Formats: sequence, structure tokens, C-alpha cells
Amino acid sequence: MLEKRFHDKELLLRQILLMILDAASVVASSVMALLLRFNLSFEEIQSPYLENIWQTMVPNILTVLVAFWFFRLYHSVWRYAGMYELQQIVLASVVVTVLQLFGTNLAGIRMPRSYWFLYAGVLICITVITRFSYRFTRRMKKKLVDGRRGTDISRVMVIGAGAAADVLIRELKTSDHLHKHVECVIDDDNTLKGRTIQGCHIVGGRDAIVSAAARYQIDEIIIAMPSVSKKTIAEIAKICNETGCELKTLPGVYQLVNKEVRVSQLRHVEIEDLLGREPVTVDLSAITGYLGDQVVLVTGGGGSIGSELCRQIAAAKPKQLIIVDIYENNAYEIQQELKRKYPKLNLVVLIASVRNTNRMNSIFEQYLPNIVFHAAAHKHVPLMEDSPNEAIKNNVFGTLKTVRAADRYGVERFVLISTDKAVNPTNIMGASKRICEMIVQAYSRRSETEFVAVRFGNVLGSNGSVIPLFKQQIKEGGPVTVTHPDIIRYFMTIPEAVSLVLQAGAFAHGGEIFVLDMGEPVKIVDLAKNLIRLSGYIPNEDIMIEYTGLRPGEKLYEERLMAEEGLEKTANDRISVAKPIEMEDEAFFERLAVLKDAVYEETGEVRAMVQKIVPTYKMPKGK
Repeated sequence: MLEKRFHDKELLLRQILLMILDAASVVASSVMALLLRFNLSFEEIQSPYLENIWQTMVPNILTVLVAFWFFRLYHSVWRYAGMYELQQIVLASVVVTVLQLFGTNLAGIRMPRSYWFLYAGVLICITVITRFSYRFTRRMKKKLVDGRRGTDISRVMVIGAGAAADVLIRELKTSDHLHKHVECVIDDDNTLKGRTIQGCHIVGGRDAIVSAAARYQIDEIIIAMPSVSKKTIAEIAKICNETGCELKTLPGVYQLVNKEVRVSQLRHVEIEDLLGREPVTVDLSAITGYLGDQVVLVTGGGGSIGSELCRQIAAAKPKQLIIVDIYENNAYEIQQELKRKYPKLNLVVLIASVRNTNRMNSIFEQYLPNIVFHAAAHKHVPLMEDSPNEAIKNNVFGTLKTVRAADRYGVERFVLISTDKAVNPTNIMGASKRICEMIVQAYSRRSETEFVAVRFGNVLGSNGSVIPLFKQQIKEGGPVTVTHPDIIRYFMTIPEAVSLVLQAGAFAHGGEIFVLDMGEPVKIVDLAKNLIRLSGYIPNEDIMIEYTGLRPGEKLYEERLMAEEGLEKTANDRISVAKPIEMEDEAFFERLAVLKDAVYEETGEVRAMVQKIVPTYKMPKGK
């Protein structure tokens, strides 16, 4: 409250000061207009004209103050004054002159006809000087301070010569807190080359980025093109990486429209910006439609995928959200986050293992969920290769127990989170997830519950993802380890993948395996190089890249579907449906019973038994 009073008082004082200056401007404009009319000679001015000026001075001043207030010339932030403010000054001055002309004529007071044109011109000039001098002195002060700082000034290249760049450069020039100097501007529009924006030269298109960075000794590059495609940003960022300069970008175009773009919103270009594709969009109304006012249960709700599922489900206003996780720390974090963001959400957080039959049955019996998202799983490929029995216990039989509970207690829809590693698997984790898919499809044929699976690839930033590992290795000075120079993967952000999972759930009728389109594959070594450059280093000079060889069970590339599966499109072109592969359900469940006995007896024959259930599983040699 005290701060607001101080601010109001300061604003009032500034307005009073401007009014005093404007009153003085009216006096000066009136006298100067007469002097200009009579060749700058006081002797030639006829005394009745001077008397008329002083006679009408008070009403003229009042007219100016009222008109300027109406045109909000006492409300603008003059440190950011631009064309709009200049336009308002001109309009206000013209209106004032016309009003004064009519007023004096009505009062029978006569002035030379040319006086009024000269008066309007002088009033505009003086008002512009008084208003824009503040901005001018701030800029001169900044130049003086920056000149004293010398080498501390960051030399900046701006890419883009549009509205966002105009806002950005203006703020860089006026801010007292930013010690950056824009040396040059890049834009692909050839007609702009050689021209200036806010006094900064446009030196060429993207082909000039590297040479201009060297010529102007650029320290920092800012991409000021919030409305261009992700593909264009990725292409330009790739070129900028060759300069070794720090790279930043502006936020989205909607913030520009709302006049929210500020230098404080600049952010470093992230690895997501280099994927070179547009973000995935979904039909939010379809998601809200089937999740709203429902009891929704998420297993593994504290994990990277599970927690994002909970966030997006909470936004759809379910009747109740139940989070089940074995790890109490993860569960606690998502619980506290959702409590803060959605205080009215009916939230239940339970610590439980999907491997515990009685515990899962009791949860389903007590809460009677309508919809279940099953994200609980062991996912780390090399670790599961060393502990195959645990992979089967948790992934296969944890899923089976959850599926049975869903069937027994009348769940309407059950969505399994699967992986592209389930396709022609070369590791036990992928094979275990393929068995999970088979369980879901088998139960869809015998249950009233709609059982479906959603299959997708790697997600950026998830637990165990390669990106956090690379960042840590770069932080430690390298080397960055890549298993193979030709290894490729499909990538998607966690929110993108989860939003598609939720929409796939809306398409479910039972038995489908939904396959998400992950975009174009990315070479892991290119990902590593880009991340090194984004961190300000040169690959294989500052930070070395080492190839460690494929890990146990690892493929050079992942596949989205098996040879027998065909894809059918859905209403969302990023989601397809794989045709189910026929199998004998009874024989399948008999083999599962034998497998269960084997894993709990800790036998070493698990891989061979899994291969009988999943014929496409390529068991590693010597296992």
C-alpha cells in the first residue's frame, strides 16, 4: 500500500511538471509564431497582435492542458516513446490550434492567418522536444556508461528485422540494466539489405551470419523471429552454432501481439528448438470430454511420463485423480505441485506397488476408477538387461495384476503406456513391454473394459534420457559419450507425448495399439554436437565426443511397428492405429503362468521363455 502511494505521488508530480512545461510552451509558441511571421523582428510586430496574445493566453493554456490530457500526453511512458506518441502530439497540437482559431474569431480577436500555421508548427516542435528529451538523455547516458564499461559490453547480432526485432533493439538501447550493443541485424529479405532498423545496419541474410559474427566480433546472437516455424529456427540455430556465440531467442508471437515481449524474456536456445518441427497439437475438447467428471487413476504417477499425465488430467477437471506410485519422493513432488496449481482438485496420492495383487485390488475396490493410465514400469534398457527377472516381474506381471483389477472392478477404459522398443525387441525391457501389449489386447477380447496401448519413442528430459546425461558430461568438461556414430532415435517432448496419449485414449474402442508419429529421426551424435555448441563450446576441440559401442540390447534405430502390423489413420494425423496380431489367448496365458513361476524362482532361463512368447524378440548372444 505504501509503495502504491509513493508511486501515485511520483506520477502526479511528473504530470504537474509536464503541465508547467506545456504552459510555458504555449507562451513560447505564441511569441515565436509572431516573430516568425514578422521576420524575427520585434520592431515589426504590430502592438495589437501582442496585446491579443496576452489577452487570450490563459484560455489558450487551459485549452492546451485539457486537449493534451484528452490525448493522454500526461500518461505515456516517455522513456519508450515512439511513433504513436509522436502522432498523438501532432493530433493534439492541431486540435488545439483549430479550437483556439475558432475561439479567437468568435471573440472578435484577429491574428494574421499565417500565425496559426506557425503556432501549430512551433507548438509541435517544442512539445516533441520536451517529451522526447527524456528518452534522448537516457540514451546518451547509457552510451556514456557503456563507453566507460568498454570490454564488459556484450556485442549483439539480432536475427530478424521485423516487429519483434524493433521492440528488442529499442529496449536494448534504452535499458539502464542491460549492457549490450547491437552491432548488426540479419534478415533473409534481400530488399532490406543495407537499410537500418533503430539505427542498426541490416548486413544480409542467413548466409552472412558466420562472416558478420567474425567481422563485428559478436559475443551474443539473439533470434528475434517469434512467428517463424520451428524448422526455420532449427536451420538458423545450426548456422549460428558455427560462430561459437551465445545463442538466445525470443518467446512466442502471442506475447509480441500483447506487447509482452521484453528482453527479460530472452531465453537460451534449447535442444528442443533444434528438432526442426512444429510442436504437436491436440483436440483439447476431446480430452476434456472423456476425462471431465471422471475418477481417473494413474500408476507410476510420480515418474516423468506419469507426472505429466497427472498435470494434463488435472487441467481437464476430473471428478477425482488418484496417483499410485512406489517411490514416495516422486509421489510427494507431484502431489505438492498439483495442490498448488489446482487447490480444488479431489486428489488422492497412494504409495503402492503394481506387483502387489491385494494392494491393487483394494485400491480399485475402494475408489472404483472409470479410467486408468498405466505408466508404472521399469524402462532403463541396460539396467534391465542386467536384471531381466525384475523387468518381467514389474512390467509384465505388474501390468497383468493391474489389468485384472481393472476388469474385476468395472473400469471403463484402460490405457497402457508402451514403447517403440516393443517392436522387434532386442532387449528384455522392450520384450516385456510387447508382452504387456499382448496382455492388453487379449483382455480386450474378454472384458467389458476398453483396453488399449499407446506406443511411442524417446521423450526429451525424461528420467534416463540422454539429454540430462549429455548436459552433466558437458558441465564436467567432457567427454560426451555416444554409443555409436550412426545411432538414431525419435524424439518428442514429454508434454507433446502425453497430450497425444490422452487423445489416443479418446479414440479407444478396445484392443487398439495406437502409434504416435514422432517426426523425423535424429542422429544422437548430432544431438550431442548441438548441445555442446549451445553450451558455448566447440565439439571435439573444447569438449570431446567418445564412442563407447552399443550397450547390451541396444539398436541402431527403433521401429514403430512389426511387419504384420499395418497402420490406419485416426482423426489426428499424428496418431495411427496398428492392426492387432492374431494369437491364441489360452496358450498365451499358459506361457505367462510358466514364466511367472520361473522369474520368482530366479531362474536364468527367462530370456528363452520370453522368446517363445514374443517370437520377434532377438535374444542377445551368450545370454
